[in-house]
Amino acid sequence: MYSVKQQESLEAFRSFVGSSTFTRSDYRDFVTKTSELGVIKPKFLVKGDIAAERISRGVYKFPTETEVKTGAKSVPLEVLVAEKRAEASVPDTATNLMMTTDIDNMVPDKFEGFVSWGYFKEIKSIIRSKMFYPIFVTGLSGNGKTLNVQEACAELGRECVRVNVTIETDEDDLIGGFRLVDGETKFNLGPVAIAMERGAVLLLDEVDLASNKIMCLQPVLEGNGIYVKKINRYIKPAKGFTVIATANTKGRGSDDGKFIGTNILNEAFLERFPITMEQPYPALSVEKKIVLGSMAKYGKVDEDFADKLVTWAEVIRKTYFEGAVDELISTRRLDHIVKAFTIFKDKLKSIEMCTNRFDEDTKTSFIDLYSKVDAGVDLNEESSEEEDEEKEESTEDMPY
Repeated sequence: MYSVKQQESLEAFRSFVGSSTFTRSDYRDFVTKTSELGVIKPKFLVKGDIAAERISRGVYKFPTETEVKTGAKSVPLEVLVAEKRAEASVPDTATNLMMTTDIDNMVPDKFEGFVSWGYFKEIKSIIRSKMFYPIFVTGLSGNGKTLNVQEACAELGRECVRVNVTIETDEDDLIGGFRLVDGETKFNLGPVAIAMERGAVLLLDEVDLASNKIMCLQPVLEGNGIYVKKINRYIKPAKGFTVIATANTKGRGSDDGKFIGTNILNEAFLERFPITMEQPYPALSVEKKIVLGSMAKYGKVDEDFADKLVTWAEVIRKTYFEGAVDELISTRRLDHIVKAFTIFKDKLKSIEMCTNRFDEDTKTSFIDLYSKVDAGVDLNEESSEEEDEEKEESTEDMPY
């Protein structure tokens, strides 16, 4: 005799196969198709109280009608599916308060032309270990801190949940909060809770912009679970979960004002990161590979221009660290220049347009320095072209 649930599963399985016998392959297909519907797996047919006759290796004969519960009737799979979905829509305490998510894969795409530098190997080793080991990565803007983490996850096939932290970021943004969905209030799990459940890498980007509201992450940074009181649920971190924070400062604020908005982070918060990695700009040879990779990606490779660009950036950085200038050229800005060069086909114009963000004196000194690095560039070339255009326009207005 079978229970009602077993009988229901048996008849659905019989309808699914459509014959008097079934194989282990049929069983696997049935389980896969109904795994999310709460259908009892019909293991009872081949294990425990064996009711199915074994015909040959891996092949079984369904029980006859007299061997199942009296009054049983065949239940088509589509009917069973509809019934189970209807049951799933019935309100069920706190579970019904939660909003479902359809995110299947959070593994980052690989970055085309990526070149390993800085602490990439160490970051990759930590992620590969699947140990909980929070790390704090600090360094100047545009030197690949975030990219290194995302690329390591991409190469290892690990999910990465990135949170861009701001002064407004709070527990509701991180752990979760109620949202209005189709006229109903549903609790939506935040990125921290999702990363914990999935055993993903939690990337807290620009964490030094946060306020003291980020202290809600204290238990998370200790590797412990968190109790979400709003839905009466305890979330434990799955294996592989860890936290990586990136910042332009070490959590002590920015004295020179370059990174305005950064805050002094709580000492107890910082203490929960075992190690801090100070990410540098890449070495000259490495940066040239990066620039050449960008050129290849954008479809215009000029090795001489790449060599001149990285030399120019290196000289500016040395001058910056000596305190002679207030700005520098980041690796990200070199990529911007390369992309502009692909569009405008003009070296000097590309450099000028990508340095316009600086004040006039700094921009002029940067362009003048590039002209010394690249003797083939004529600073007067662009102005001469403008003068020619003005002459043509004025000539058009003449009466002859």
